[in-house]
Amino acid sequence: MPINVTAIFDIGKTNKKFFLFDEQMNEVYQQYIKFTEVQDDDGFDCDDLAAIEKWMMDTYNNIINDERFVLTAINFSAYGATIVYLNEALKPFTPLYNYTKPYPAYLLELFKKKHGNLETWSQQTASPVLGMLNAGLQIFWLKYEKPNLYAQVRHAIFLPQYFSFLFSRKLLSDYTSIGCHTGMWEFGKAEFHKWMYDEEIVQLLPPFPYKDAVNSVMENGIRVGAGIHDSSAALFSYKKNEEEPFILLSTGTWVINLNPFNQSTLTNDELQQDSLCYLQPDGTPVKASRLFMGAEFNNWIKILSIYFKVDVNYHTKVSFNKRMFDTAEKILSPLFNWQNIKHPNNKITLFAKLDLSWFHSFEEAYHHLVKELVELLIEKIWLIINTKNMRKIFIDGGFAGNHVFIDTLAEKLPDFEIIPSEMPLGSAIGAAMVINETNILRNKCLIK
Repeated sequence: MPINVTAIFDIGKTNKKFFLFDEQMNEVYQQYIKFTEVQDDDGFDCDDLAAIEKWMMDTYNNIINDERFVLTAINFSAYGATIVYLNEALKPFTPLYNYTKPYPAYLLELFKKKHGNLETWSQQTASPVLGMLNAGLQIFWLKYEKPNLYAQVRHAIFLPQYFSFLFSRKLLSDYTSIGCHTGMWEFGKAEFHKWMYDEEIVQLLPPFPYKDAVNSVMENGIRVGAGIHDSSAALFSYKKNEEEPFILLSTGTWVINLNPFNQSTLTNDELQQDSLCYLQPDGTPVKASRLFMGAEFNNWIKILSIYFKVDVNYHTKVSFNKRMFDTAEKILSPLFNWQNIKHPNNKITLFAKLDLSWFHSFEEAYHHLVKELVELLIEKIWLIINTKNMRKIFIDGGFAGNHVFIDTLAEKLPDFEIIPSEMPLGSAIGAAMVINETNILRNKCLIK
């Protein structure tokens, strides 16, 4: 007998995933795929949106025709800081510009000249100045760097909401995408920042959905979610099941540390250390900090694998070794020239002065790599802890299955309970829970 399922497309920067969940939120089907990047009109690498779309439609049609399942709902979790520009025909007509693309210095100067002090802007929008990682600055870049393209823009829609639009044909905005270090939202006023109106950008963004618009219905009766930012989706799934204060580490290309029990205003010092605020699906803020750790980890796994002549996936078989951890603890980090990781526009070179022959094995080097990254991560975690009662840290995403990472974090934070997700699909499950939630309260905040 066929079972009722909710379909989730979970589109990460590295991996694109598809899941089916039954009515008890058990995973009953999964598919992982990677796409070769293409180049944008400046020759910079970016995701191939057309290829992703084709895969999504093919996958959807396969499930619709699979007699094992009855598809009742579909939703979308995707990475943030990425805008899809639609023309008059409601078609994407620009590349999917990469948030790691360098941001021209002259445009930051122009922004300051037109809209004032960047520190004030950062505090008001809870967004460190990150260039293309600020989606608002990304639109500003298109407007002044490529005015001929900008003139054709009729709608600017975030990536999760664009995927929703493909199925529902409804153009919507979403708090979790708007509130993801975009520089668009003034948190103290719970509305778009004044600069968005001054630049006449607000009217390019679709309206927020009211409660009854979250579950739009296709002709075949399938409910379609509005889409959700991946880290916010992961947080949603944990908040629904945990009452005690906790921090969630949503891990992948980025490690996003989220404290849903901290809604304090960002200080200048926190902003300088890459802290920020996110918006949850109901529009309430949450304090967060970030580290570009997953990308850095993958980079150095390749280097160590080549040097020690092991398979690039060999690290997945390495178990935590207390002796190797203790040895790594005794080594002075300055010998290894580790530097703080802020965001991908920074040119970070780890192991810059390190002779890898110092290590006797891949395992020794690997333990040291993880130890150093964990120490950087802990600095970010402490930025968002606001209560002595905080004793739980949940690990979701790719690092949830990394035993050396989990045990190293536990050694470095002995007063905390480190809890890896048994099924590291928090963003996908969160997206499934959102589409099936019947009592999500949303701020009645429409675009002016």
